[in-house]
Amino acid sequence: MSYCLNPNCPNPENIAYGHRCQFCGSPLLLRDRYRVHKALGQGGFGATFLAVDEALPGEPSCVIKQLRPSGNTPQVLRMARELFEREAVTLGKIGNHPQVPRLLDYFEEHEQFYLVQEYISGSTLQQLVKQNGVFSEAGIKQFLSEILPLLQYIHECQVIHRDIKPANIIRREQDNRLVLIDFGAVKNQVTQATINVSEHTALTAYAIGTPGFAPPEQMAMRPVYASDIYALGVTCVYLLTGKSPKDLEYNPSTGELMWESHVQASDHLIDVLRKMMEVSVRNRYQTANDVLRALNLEPYLESLSKNLIIQPSSGKERANQRWEDNGNSGGNISGLSIAQVAAAIRARRAKTSEGTGIVPAQKPLQALPKKNTTLVSKCANLQQHKSKQMRQLDNQSLLTAYLKGRRDFVLHDLSLIDLQGANLPETNFHSSQLQRANLQGANLYNSDLGQACLNRANLRDANLSKAFLNNADLEGADLRGADLSYAYLQNANLRGANLCGANLTGAKISDEQLALAKMNWMTVRPNGKRGFL
Repeated sequence: MSYCLNPNCPNPENIAYGHRCQFCGSPLLLRDRYRVHKALGQGGFGATFLAVDEALPGEPSCVIKQLRPSGNTPQVLRMARELFEREAVTLGKIGNHPQVPRLLDYFEEHEQFYLVQEYISGSTLQQLVKQNGVFSEAGIKQFLSEILPLLQYIHECQVIHRDIKPANIIRREQDNRLVLIDFGAVKNQVTQATINVSEHTALTAYAIGTPGFAPPEQMAMRPVYASDIYALGVTCVYLLTGKSPKDLEYNPSTGELMWESHVQASDHLIDVLRKMMEVSVRNRYQTANDVLRALNLEPYLESLSKNLIIQPSSGKERANQRWEDNGNSGGNISGLSIAQVAAAIRARRAKTSEGTGIVPAQKPLQALPKKNTTLVSKCANLQQHKSKQMRQLDNQSLLTAYLKGRRDFVLHDLSLIDLQGANLPETNFHSSQLQRANLQGANLYNSDLGQACLNRANLRDANLSKAFLNNADLEGADLRGADLSYAYLQNANLRGANLCGANLTGAKISDEQLALAKMNWMTVRPNGKRGFL
């Protein structure tokens, strides 16, 4: 089928391979090469269409965006042209990133403006939520770990997206990576043009973003980089609840979106999302890296609060003050803020590791000594300083608890546990001791093993697809034949780990980490290719 792009055409659907629309007479072949097959969507900025490029072998698919100005006065056309050129320049500037569609062409015909982009085959996050249901907390962490580095890259290119929302993020079918689309509302932070009042009104009609996802300063046409952080926070709330901003109430006094009661997540994640969505820009996270640091900073403080001891810096305070759960529904930790708790933990860890030569557990792998020094396992530090606080479970007790619906096993001592072949998807083992555990053939899909000690654990043929293994210690672990596709392994210690035959397709892992592990020609690397190269 050929689709007519004339906005006023009464019946845009035509027979395949026609040259002119049989209803309005408009040409059906743009630039003598692009044939539109169907409409994909329409918004305030314009409309998008699925097309093929008949000038190339195989007639590959592409996306054509047509800017449709709301009028044809010289002023409106000039503003539309500026917006059109701005998106083209932006895509040309940042489109070499694998998570951004490439710009293929742009042109103007009959006072209509067209952008031709790479076609991204897959489903939007909005479609995935409607098809599969809402995300778990582990799923949100995985999502943020994938999208935040991309957002940081965009901001470093001095670009503000201004329309981040579930409908503009696609899970690409080809490699399962997230792709951010629709840069029609972008704003260049450096080269902002001075515009008069009438131009401001014309611009507002096209580039203000999506109400509910856009923060107040953006609605007032004063966006900053942190405006994208706000929109990303609202996107997370949608993924957790399935509710868009229009389905939620606002606090009339503060203008804040009232979402907390609809979310089932740890206090730590809720606090991170709350700061992402601060109405005041000053109190919001300023960069994507700030959010990443907050996510990795002492996760699951509610669980930690029941087990660790604060040693206050002031001599007037008690030397040992136990963090106790006060039983309130809000889950407050003895009146302390997250920042205070995290600072206390860091101070305590620094003090206990002083003079021991032990590397703190959260220090990235890249910072460890590389030559002429014996690598000290992260597990040694964890075991020495947390063993007294950790809870213990045997394999039968754990399996029974899981079958009853429990998924949180944070800070447990599960060393030497035998869970061979166990079915434990989406389980939270964050910061737990699992050294020498037998997890051969276990299903740990989408589980949280961040900062966990898996030293010399048997994970042969285990399903660790989409598992969160940030800062985990896998030194000497047997991962032969394990499925680590799309796992998050940033800063994980893989020294001596056996990855022969493992599947690392799409995994978040560096070449430096892989160089420390054992691999063979059957290992599937993150790029999907087998072998060492």
